[in-house]
Amino acid sequence: MFNNFEDMQTMGKANVDATMKSFEAVTKSTQAIVTEIADYSRRSLESGAKAAEKMIGAKSLDKAVEVQSEYAKTAYEDYVSEVTKLGELYANLAKETFKPYQDFAARVTPVK
Repeated sequence: MFNNFEDMQTMGKANVDATMKSFEAVTKSTQAIVTEIADYSRRSLESGAKAAEKMIGAKSLDKAVEVQSEYAKTAYEDYVSEVTKLGELYANLAKETFKPYQDFAARVTPVK
């Protein structure tokens, strides 16, 4: 596995490099996730406020029920879309975090 001290130094440097790349990937992916959550929260609040305005302005019970049904359907569809996006972002986070270690692990693992 390690033939001499230089090999150990090289592997140590490779490990540090992989760790730094992994931290960079975590930072970028986490920023993307936080931005997406903040944008969704803002959109959701705006949508809820607009629906409340429409409900207040409804002239009849039928119109109020229609507005509420439309809002519920839209909110559900937006939620499902957001959860899908976040799932993809989290999967990307995992892939990008461990990608630098794949090369490192391949070099450390002895070949039989």
